Amino acid sequence: MINIARKKPVEVEVCQWTGKNWDEIKEFCGDVVYKHPLESIENVYGSIKVYDLMIHTLEGDHKANPGDYIIKGVHGEFYPCKPDIFEKTYDIIS
Repeated sequence: MINIARKKPVEVEVCQWTGKNWDEIKEFCGDVVYKHPLESIENVYGSIKVYDLMIHTLEGDHKANPGDYIIKGVHGEFYPCKPDIFEKTYDIIS
């Protein structure tokens, strides 16, 4: 038999990674988030380090790109979510 199911409404805490709000993300996620050095870019101001934002999840480490939402799950776990999926799944309420 095939059934139709509806996802239960659950409120979760989220923070969007902008690529520039490391301190906010670190405060939100704690020790499960870290910067992984990607490369150094030379410009007129000198060398700039570029990092990937990495999150320890229940399924292993996942990279979060700027624009991704970082979600704190119902069991306190953190994971990244692409903006298009987030907008189809969640509504920001505050």
